[in-house]
Amino acid sequence: MTVRPIAHDPATTPVVVVYGGPSAEHDVSIVSGTAIAEALAGGGYPVAQRYVGLDGCWWQMPDDHRRAGRAAAAYDDPVPLGAKGPVDAGRSLHEVAGTQPRPVIFLALHGPYGEDGTVQAMCEATSLVYTGASVTASAVGMDKAIFKRLVRGLGLPVIDWREVPATRWRRDPSAVLAELQAFADGTGDPRLMVKPARLGSSVGITLAHDPAQRAAALDTALRYDSLALVERYLDGARDLEVSVIGNADEGLELYGPGEILAGHEFYDFAAKYTPGLSETTLTAEVDERTKATIRKLARDAYRAIGCEAFARVDFLLAGDAVYVSEINTIPGFTPISLFPTLPSEAGYDFVGVCQRIIDLALERARERPRVRLTPADLIR
Repeated sequence: MTVRPIAHDPATTPVVVVYGGPSAEHDVSIVSGTAIAEALAGGGYPVAQRYVGLDGCWWQMPDDHRRAGRAAAAYDDPVPLGAKGPVDAGRSLHEVAGTQPRPVIFLALHGPYGEDGTVQAMCEATSLVYTGASVTASAVGMDKAIFKRLVRGLGLPVIDWREVPATRWRRDPSAVLAELQAFADGTGDPRLMVKPARLGSSVGITLAHDPAQRAAALDTALRYDSLALVERYLDGARDLEVSVIGNADEGLELYGPGEILAGHEFYDFAAKYTPGLSETTLTAEVDERTKATIRKLARDAYRAIGCEAFARVDFLLAGDAVYVSEINTIPGFTPISLFPTLPSEAGYDFVGVCQRIIDLALERARERPRVRLTPADLIR
């Protein structure tokens, strides 16, 4: 597969990149968003940037804004960066919707608010063209519990898990811990992975090595979400990733699997984002049959949630057993992220991946019917 020529003119396609957001993945989103904005500007696009603060306020960044190595914490005080002032999301998007030609909204928001269907719904409400998955696919992809239930029901292999709501943990922690002990006994391994159900970037994840660590692990996960997932631990499992690009069921582009060689016991936040701590390879050493299986499962998971435009599907490989781990509908675009680099096997560079994503957003907007109803239609 080779690079597809873009179907739009960069010089006449304004893009608004949105990053930051009121989630624990705020800092990572800044890195992704500014990388996308700078790449597109270098590719000849008229690019504007919107920074969303931790408090949910939207800021319009100056046209010539560049991150230039600033620490992410600097964005908590945007005034020195030339921001013109806070506006709420509705006003900001309404302002964008009124510009001509209408821009493409390139969503680089990770985690809740930006990746769970919230901002996607705002864009839909204002009839804006935006990148990435739609409202439904975003919501399902963000919720690991719903995603796992769905794909398991379709026959895809997933790791066994238990769900712990915060209300139940507060009400009856002894009963919860007893159930987790029975779960661990059934796996034959006391180690359990505990994570928030609706968050990414490995924020809030703990590998509880024994029963004594489980309560603290649940407390950590439930700091970030009202539901915790507790998964069976796969000792020595390999972390593999596949990039998926495309809108239609037919003609999806699949790249990888690539592999993560974590610098810690598992691929936690520090292992993901500390330069030099972990290693990645664009070509995982797996046989052709395993590669074909992983790509098929990536396609199946992508289609299962109705995903559009792009996503990264993560896997765990334990011996010959392949497990679907999760899907990321707005994966990282950081310098160490695999999603934008895996398509290099077809000749895409970073800018080319971003251009393809813009093409897919425009394609979806053209094909999506816009029904205009009159009062008479409503009473028929």
